[in-house]
Amino acid sequence: MKKLLVVVLAATFVSSAFAHGGRTNSAGCHNDTKRGTYHCH
Repeated sequence: MKKLLVVVLAATFVSSAFAHGGRTNSAGCHNDTKRGTYHCH
């Protein structure tokens, strides 16, 4: 059961890291043109 939890958590963090394709600046931030916002990762 503990291994399953670790796998699920790892998959969650990996998928959130690839939520959208790059185009970030040197600080890891970018403009979201669809929402009109600027955010960092």
